[in-house]
Amino acid sequence: MLTPVTDADGAPFWQYAARGELRVQTCADCAEPRFPPRPCCPHCQSFASEWRLMSGRARVWSYVVPHPPLLPDYAARAPYNVVVVELADAPRIRLVGNVVSHAGAALDSVAPERIRIGARVQAVFADGMPQWVLERA
Repeated sequence: MLTPVTDADGAPFWQYAARGELRVQTCADCAEPRFPPRPCCPHCQSFASEWRLMSGRARVWSYVVPHPPLLPDYAARAPYNVVVVELADAPRIRLVGNVVSHAGAALDSVAPERIRIGARVQAVFADGMPQWVLERA
């Protein structure tokens, strides 16, 4: 598993994720959410920020299914999905991850043909990493 590279701006995202919380950096002055985290609001140029708790609901905005050749640690798991999700609480915020059958499941635990653009997903967490599970219709 790849581990996140953190910096001072993004470290709180990973600290909250380790607690099972999906939070997004938000401008404390204009209330505009932003991702990736950064020191200054791109909308109003304020340096004041807070970390807003999200519901974890999202929809698949895009996805790919990588096939070998891949990084050696991932080749044995292929094919698997890599999704870009759009948060329901902040539609301009998009996060990258994987759709899995349950928190902590293998990257290949959901058949690629089950993934659809627009599918509703919910955030789950395993080892401090956000993952996504398909919502039941």
